[in-house]
Amino acid sequence: MNDAYGITGEEVREKKPTWVKGIIFFLLMIVVSVGLLFAATLLRSAEGPRVAEEAPAPLTVSVESVAPAASFELDESYSGLAEARRTSELGFAGGGRISAISADVGDRVKLGDTLARLDTRSLEAQLASAEAMVAEARAGHDLALNTVERQRTLRLEGHVSQQRVDEAEAQANTALARVEAAKAQADTLRVQIDLSRIRAPFAGVVTRRLADEGAIASPGQPILELVESGVLEAQLGLPAQSAALLKPGTEYTLTADTGSVTAKLRNVTGVIDSSQRTVTAVFEIENPDVVAAGSVVRLALERNIGEEGFWVPVKALSAASRGLWNVYVASPSADGWTAVPRPVEMVHSEGDRAYVRGPVRAGDRVIVDGLQRITPGMPVTPRDATSASNTNGG
Repeated sequence: MNDAYGITGEEVREKKPTWVKGIIFFLLMIVVSVGLLFAATLLRSAEGPRVAEEAPAPLTVSVESVAPAASFELDESYSGLAEARRTSELGFAGGGRISAISADVGDRVKLGDTLARLDTRSLEAQLASAEAMVAEARAGHDLALNTVERQRTLRLEGHVSQQRVDEAEAQANTALARVEAAKAQADTLRVQIDLSRIRAPFAGVVTRRLADEGAIASPGQPILELVESGVLEAQLGLPAQSAALLKPGTEYTLTADTGSVTAKLRNVTGVIDSSQRTVTAVFEIENPDVVAAGSVVRLALERNIGEEGFWVPVKALSAASRGLWNVYVASPSADGWTAVPRPVEMVHSEGDRAYVRGPVRAGDRVIVDGLQRITPGMPVTPRDATSASNTNGG
């Protein structure tokens, strides 16, 4: 079929490279390699590669001298609420219609003041009936006593038997029992009438009014809430170690938003709260007019911690392994000073400083800034941070 179109089989066969072409390609590669090597030689500096002949200048760093201590004072602050010693929700012992409420929210009341009362007309009517029954029972008792006297006289004269005398005395005792029962009933009604009034159990301030006149009050239903005035106390939760430092009967100074208040420690419970892990201390505030009920009060204490160590700025610490920290010390060397890391353990931190312990001696110069630029063994020039601060301030 290819012959029909005038194309022979030799023309469609793929032409294979000859050995002459291979030699020519190899020679071209050699020429290119030599040219690249010659160009690199020309571009190379006549002086050869540059090598640092001088060490870099030491980095100037601020340092502070270490002052070891055998212990440190820990400033602690604990807070609580100044609350009234007594708060009562007042209600009626029995149910009934409220006839009057004579106190409102914010009113200051005295001990024994009547704050509310129920409609007692029904009870008063029952009391009148009970008092009439008492009078009737007393009249019957008087008659029984007279009968006993007459029967005793007749018995002495021999006109009646001893049986008649005993019967008269029994009737007199029965009449006396009726008198006592009637009196008890009347007293019960008097108590009910008395309980139909709400009287202030202590001097204080009415903080809530939960019902109005005309409402039907159920037994025990809160009508008014009364908060004791003039007596405030604060309950503060402290760790057991700190609570052990407090002495009952001693006066302490508490701080509130309105200023300082004097408080006497009444007692310490001595029982650790299972949820807060604290011991409750109860203080009686001696000048309650200075602070309002519900205000936050704080107690500041100093506790001595017997741990050897030294203070450093927090910025002088860098993280290390296994929960430790590093401080860099400017250590003297043959050529000047070098930065040497020392592992330390943090004991306590407050604000921008930390109390740590570790292999650092008195007088060692701890680098306090620029730790991100420092590596172990790096040459440094120490500058006392305190002196520099004073110079800048002047």
